[in-house]
Amino acid sequence: MALSASAQDQAQLLVVADDDVMSARNSATIRGLAKELSIDTLNAAIEDIRARRHDQMVEVDNIQSELTRSESDVSLVATRITRDAERLVQTSSAKDAQGLEHELESLRTRQSDLEDIELAIMDNLERATAVLEGISQELATAEQALQAAKDQESRRTEELTGLNKALADKRAELLGALPQDLVALYERQRERYGIGASHLRGGVSSASGVGLTESDLHTIRQAPEDEVMLCPDSNAILVRTAESGL
Repeated sequence: MALSASAQDQAQLLVVADDDVMSARNSATIRGLAKELSIDTLNAAIEDIRARRHDQMVEVDNIQSELTRSESDVSLVATRITRDAERLVQTSSAKDAQGLEHELESLRTRQSDLEDIELAIMDNLERATAVLEGISQELATAEQALQAAKDQESRRTEELTGLNKALADKRAELLGALPQDLVALYERQRERYGIGASHLRGGVSSASGVGLTESDLHTIRQAPEDEVMLCPDSNAILVRTAESGL
């Protein structure tokens, strides 16, 4: 037995169907926000920057350790120079004085070499520290961008969720006023085929975008206004209105 429902009730299904499409689109938008806002890309970039910062911190620490050793070497030589200079002043032996002068000459040469090494290490440390500061700034900028993207994702998710809540409330109100057998058929067709109701406009089904054959249109013209019919292409409830071109 064919299902019957008033033309007005059937037309209400078009409102529900449009809202269902909008709700599904909103849900899809929510699911795609992370990709749209490049959140995964930003997370990956931040992980890369953090890895580079870690490596650079190790590099700075290594150079700092090298500088500490170099400073110790310079200090040790300076101490020996001071000691030998004092001994040279105090000695009365020409032979000892000659030996001390020779050693002092060697120590001062060594001191000069070590100080050159120390300066080179200090230059390396300055450059490495500058690189580290640059990476740290890069990380801060990336983290700010990520937080901004997450904030935008949160705002848009909240907005779209609110819209879907309003659509769900409207849907419940509309369907609650319709015959339950009509609602059950709508939900079943929507679950099976993706859309529950289709508007026949100018001989074309809105659900499929396909024009009905003359044979199908003839069958529809012969059917009572309150008979619930299905679109032959989309299997959605085919709603007839003054725009149907019948």
